[in-house]
Amino acid sequence: MIPLPVRLPRLAGLGGWSDDPLWASFYDWTVEHPLRGGLVWRAGVHSDLSRLYRAAAEIGCLPAGSRVLDVPCGGGVALRGLRPGQDVEYVAADIAQAMLDRTMRAAERRGVADQVTPRIADVGDLPFDDGSFDLVVSFTGLHCFPDPRTAVAEMARVLRPGGVLTGSALLNDTGLVYEPLRRVGRIAGLMGPGCRTTDLEDWLGDGGVDDVVVDVSGAIAYFRGVRRG
Repeated sequence: MIPLPVRLPRLAGLGGWSDDPLWASFYDWTVEHPLRGGLVWRAGVHSDLSRLYRAAAEIGCLPAGSRVLDVPCGGGVALRGLRPGQDVEYVAADIAQAMLDRTMRAAERRGVADQVTPRIADVGDLPFDDGSFDLVVSFTGLHCFPDPRTAVAEMARVLRPGGVLTGSALLNDTGLVYEPLRRVGRIAGLMGPGCRTTDLEDWLGDGGVDDVVVDVSGAIAYFRGVRRG
């Protein structure tokens, strides 16, 4: 008999992240449709979608010449924070070429493609120098990584002193009511082991990221910290 973790993605049409799964397209659709998507977020994960928009807006506050790393960029939802003509270098990194292709299409639609550089990259071993980015963003990605601790360490490593690391994740301690969602995500191969709030805070601290704030909105936790000098 084929084990359930192998059968479920095929039956549900989910696919793995390298296959541009159906779930990724649905997620992008919810983000790009504030009214209907917002209702889906409230019903499904009891979260306020506008919180994601506010977090992404920090990208648009960066001065010209800044460098941004978006990992995993997925379908490019964080691009909504990037302004045309802002004159920043926005590196969109993902392990899947299909995701990078979708991100670049989104960048074209938003008129910011001239600022975006796609890059195949494994968050567990980022191909960037230490302290090379002013802002690192990772929206709804941490819970997908097979080794979230190493991912946090790598994101902190490439952040310059005084730079900001911000993102969101489905943490393991946001409530037992969301445990079925986490379990299905892992069975489908879309989620990794995840972490608790205290794990995230400890890992960020180990990476030199201070002033950490974690704000929980339903199943989703938003986090932000500043790399110490």
